[in-house]
Amino acid sequence: MKQISQIAIILLISFIGEVLNKLLDLPIPASIYGLIIMLICLETKIIKIEKIEKVANLLLELMPIMFIPASVGIIAVGNEVKNIVLPISIIIFLTTIIVMVTTGKVTQFIILKDRCKKE
Repeated sequence: MKQISQIAIILLISFIGEVLNKLLDLPIPASIYGLIIMLICLETKIIKIEKIEKVANLLLELMPIMFIPASVGIIAVGNEVKNIVLPISIIIFLTTIIVMVTTGKVTQFIILKDRCKKE
């Protein structure tokens, strides 16, 4: 029963993200709205982590399975992808670096902010 309420909370946040996506005419995916709403709810303690922790961990464990269809799709169009493998590789490399640097900077900012609060 506990998992059902946890799933309901996550689905409700996802639904709100979908509604925002339809209401706001911005080129932002509904899932991003949902993630931002979830982050705000967790940070402001509107939703306590214990209320969604078990289902969230389960979803994280299942996430690799979600990449199988995309991988099969790439394999299916392998001949078409061969022509653009170098540009795709460069884009993947550069965006990975950008994401790593951005994540590191945001993490440093949050750690410094947390230290300042404690002092």
